[in-house]
Amino acid sequence: MKEFVISTSKKETAILVGIITSTQNERKTNEYLDELEFLAHTAGADVVKRFTQRIEHPHPVTYVGSGKLLELAEYVDMRKDTDDEIGMVIFDDELSAKQLRNIEKELKVKILDRTSLILDIFAMRAQTAHAKVQVELAQYKYMLPRLQRLWTHLERQGGGSGSGKGGSVGLRGPGETQLEMDRRIILNRMSLLKEQLSQIDRQKSIQRKNRGRLIRVALVGYTNVGKSTLMNLLAKSEVFAENKLFATLDTTVRKVIIENLPFLLSDTVGFIRKLPTDLVESFKSTLDEVREADLLLHIVDVSHPDFEEQIEVVNKTLADLKCGDKPMMVVFNKVDAFTYVEKEEDDLTPKTRENITLDELKQTWMGKLSDNCIFISAREKQNIDTLKDIIYKRVCELHVQKYPYNDFLYQTYDEGQEL
Repeated sequence: MKEFVISTSKKETAILVGIITSTQNERKTNEYLDELEFLAHTAGADVVKRFTQRIEHPHPVTYVGSGKLLELAEYVDMRKDTDDEIGMVIFDDELSAKQLRNIEKELKVKILDRTSLILDIFAMRAQTAHAKVQVELAQYKYMLPRLQRLWTHLERQGGGSGSGKGGSVGLRGPGETQLEMDRRIILNRMSLLKEQLSQIDRQKSIQRKNRGRLIRVALVGYTNVGKSTLMNLLAKSEVFAENKLFATLDTTVRKVIIENLPFLLSDTVGFIRKLPTDLVESFKSTLDEVREADLLLHIVDVSHPDFEEQIEVVNKTLADLKCGDKPMMVVFNKVDAFTYVEKEEDDLTPKTRENITLDELKQTWMGKLSDNCIFISAREKQNIDTLKDIIYKRVCELHVQKYPYNDFLYQTYDEGQEL
């Protein structure tokens, strides 16, 4: 399977493109571009410049206006044959086949959108056969409606017998023949991948049934909020954790014991804004651990300036997975990295999010969460014992409700066991 490749041998130089619309102001666009730059960095690209344009809605043919596209082309052309030659242009939204074709024709460099960039990262991160199959299926789903642009160098032949009105019915050109052939190959491959996923899902379902009468706890949250770090801390394991987006792609399950109480803890793939529907569909089997969990620990990076929007993204994704009504506890992580800007005494303007201390923040809507939230630092191990105490109480209550006749307190288990 051909990936939406970013070279790993040498960092490719990239520029980012976003738009400011009536529904997405300049601040929000810059936030999205910050995240897009982090995605590009995770994929191995070096971002050198950003371009934005105020426009009512994305242009259906070129995404940005013709003037902005010309400006992009001039910048790319100016950097040609230099050490920082532009290797790709990355757009913040998903592009249609028509937009991709027209932009590539004008800029004459590799064009990626947010979806293809995420797919590229997923392909890099996939380790198990399960994840690789899911990634490949998502790539094909993305590629299928965009096949036409791959064959624009083949002109369709006109004439031939047919309708007699310019006749393009009787004789089909090589472009259409090749397109149909590729479409058939991809559809056959997708059918095979779906069957492989079904078989893997059946195996995993049997594995989950064999895990015994244990409460299942799942870590969920936005990507790069510290789920894997917390997993390592609670399970005393060595799950891969890195300050990059989607460091964890495969679901990891460990048996954890707090005092005399065993339960299953799973670390899941992180969510992200503008996550393509095809990706959610392809990774639904990975998120089965979330569906079957008895308790969700929603991990939040409280130091991130947009953590409240990230909470909304996660809650919406959970609702899409029909998991929004599960028992949940919010864990505000990275309190050690929380920063704020103190206002001058003579500054009478209202406080903004940047001027609020963590203690003041706790008195806002977070105060309504009461005992259903906790503030920790997984990296600095702050308040972890309190978190363990809360998890112990919640899991114990759930166990008694779910398995009232299972005398788990007198059983012996191996802590941190992989499942």
